Amino acid sequence: MRTPRSVRSARSVRAVAGILLAVSLALAGCSGADDSSGGSAKSAADGAEERAGGTGGTGGKAGDAGGRAADAKSAARAPEPTPSAVIRTASLTVEVKDVPKALDEAWTTAGNAGGYVGRESTGRDAGGHEQTRVVLRVPTARYEEVLAGLQGSGRLVERTAKAVDATDQVVDVDSRIRSQRTSVARIRALMDRAAKLGDVVTLEGELSSREADLEALLAQQASLKDRTSLATITLSLTETPVRKAAGDDTPGFVDALSGGWHVFVTMLRWITLALGAILPFAALAALSALLWLRVVRPRLPRRDPARAMTAVGPLPQARPAPASPGEPGRD
Repeated sequence: MRTPRSVRSARSVRAVAGILLAVSLALAGCSGADDSSGGSAKSAADGAEERAGGTGGTGGKAGDAGGRAADAKSAARAPEPTPSAVIRTASLTVEVKDVPKALDEAWTTAGNAGGYVGRESTGRDAGGHEQTRVVLRVPTARYEEVLAGLQGSGRLVERTAKAVDATDQVVDVDSRIRSQRTSVARIRALMDRAAKLGDVVTLEGELSSREADLEALLAQQASLKDRTSLATITLSLTETPVRKAAGDDTPGFVDALSGGWHVFVTMLRWITLALGAILPFAALAALSALLWLRVVRPRLPRRDPARAMTAVGPLPQARPAPASPGEPGRD
């Protein structure tokens, strides 16, 4: 008996449905295996996190939630507006008549402005003029006022001024400090929940490293704050040489007297130097003459003048020349 065509069609539909069902079951099995393996990996990660954060899974999750909340709060917090930070430095060289008095005035000027003296050194130059070098730290708001007061204390010889904008550097350091503090707080929270000795040792090393970085950033921040809030002024004071009044070039009696005294003192100095140079030779000559007169000369043999004349005899007398003939007065 032959099967009707409608029956064969129904069987084909059932076969296709069975194949599709088998494929669906196979895919569902693979997905379940993937979910189970993913769950196992997630459980292992949670176990490792619990070992680092403590034995209580609830406490670890709460700590992570708190850390994420703190990070979100820090990220959502708007950056505080930072005023412009400028590092100002200046150098002045001023000639004054009285260096100690000008130095006292500089101290007073810096103190009245709310600043202080950082360093001071005093000496004399090759010409014997007194010189003082002092470093003043004054508030940036009073910088121009103090600078004008210092350069007006005498004759200004040299002035240099410099301003460096450090706003970007200040903002960067402040941001890094906030991030580093958050990181240090997170490591400390993990240390409070750590149970194993190995985790504690690892966390302590990490905490020490991050705290050292935080201290370096804080030192950099303090240095920037000091240099931006206080300007540095280096003041050099030198004694003014004595100068005559302008237009008074005609010498007077006092000038002549001073010049004559100077010449007299100079002449005495040269005479003294000449006598000092001749004195050894004069002493040697006097000693030699004394030895000759007192020692050598008395021992020399003396000659008798009468014996000397007898031995030699009288000198012959010259005979007069004969008179020429005819010369009057002669025979």
